Amino acid sequence: MTAEVYDEQLMDFLADPANPTLDLSTAAARCTKALGFQHAVAYLADLQQRRLVPLTDIASTLSIDDSLAGWTYRTQSLRVEESETGGMTAWFPLLDGAERLGVLAVHTQALTAASLTRGRALGTLLSMMITSKRAYKDSVVRRTRTAPMRLPAELLRAFLPPRTIGNGHVVSTAVLEPAYEIGGDAFDHCLTDTTLHATVLDAMGHNLASGLTSAVSLAACRNARRTGEDLPDLVDSVDQALAEWLPDQFCTAVLTQLDLATGVLRWSNCGHPAPLLIRDQQLVVDALEREADPPMGMPFLLAGRSRRIHEHALQPGDRVLLYTDGVTEARTRDGNLFGLERFVDHVIRATAAGELAPESLRRLIHAILDTKSSRLQDDATILLLEWNPPSPT
Repeated sequence: MTAEVYDEQLMDFLADPANPTLDLSTAAARCTKALGFQHAVAYLADLQQRRLVPLTDIASTLSIDDSLAGWTYRTQSLRVEESETGGMTAWFPLLDGAERLGVLAVHTQALTAASLTRGRALGTLLSMMITSKRAYKDSVVRRTRTAPMRLPAELLRAFLPPRTIGNGHVVSTAVLEPAYEIGGDAFDHCLTDTTLHATVLDAMGHNLASGLTSAVSLAACRNARRTGEDLPDLVDSVDQALAEWLPDQFCTAVLTQLDLATGVLRWSNCGHPAPLLIRDQQLVVDALEREADPPMGMPFLLAGRSRRIHEHALQPGDRVLLYTDGVTEARTRDGNLFGLERFVDHVIRATAAGELAPESLRRLIHAILDTKSSRLQDDATILLLEWNPPSPT
């Protein structure tokens, strides 16, 4: 079958993509057939990125840490193996931009350059469909959950952006635990043509009021950002929103803006742990340590002055960590604090090993959670941004 015929069949299928009777697994099957493959199965990563869950019930759940499919997810790379039923299986990453959605298994009698190209095309198409449908299809969301979610967590997750955003020169990625019981932590990031915006919030308490505080803060932050406000006015907008609508609540935060061309990082620290700078596989001690302003929602403590905005010039390859104190205050197996030194050392070793930024954070948060008798004292959120500008010509 020629490429033109494949394209024609796909276009016939896509002519009515909103067909209400066409669920995601049926759509995937039709695309698979149109591209001439025997069989294909899409797997989505669960909320905590431990398992790959198939969109169809005929396949089994796979471990991200202990399977070939997981290797593809971890590295975002193609992997090929012989199929148990004959022929070959190719594993393709499912990506929404920089965000890892899961993997795609494509089964065929023989792999050629053309079939690999079609497999990548199928993966791209299914990624777009998954991203679109999970916004309103609870069935997709349910497949990625392994436990009931508490109401404060449900509220906050409705406001969170994708875990990872970026392009070829910058990436911002985040993790948040406990996944089903978060109360006040949140993160936000967005990318424009010139700037990466990244924020980590920690609202007072661990209940629905805490979630509302973070939700209002995120909304005020985004509203100011989308109307073109600069960083000082943006923080002031959050202050005023909390003071007006939730006068008894406050939250700490670090709000940042990274100039993609120059690498200049600007930030405001509102009562939060200072960002950390990792350069050349070392922590640059106190590089971003500045006196913090009062938490957001307490503008009266500023005594009439404006929020302070700090600047630091990054170098290519620098990684900046924003985090909440639930990370360093987590307890390990021996009852000791996880601590800042262990936290930074894990990121440095991951950088030295060449791990992708999203994978570094996935493994880090699991290292905190998976030690025997480990426990989180508070919500734990980590956001990592990495700047790799193009080399000058």
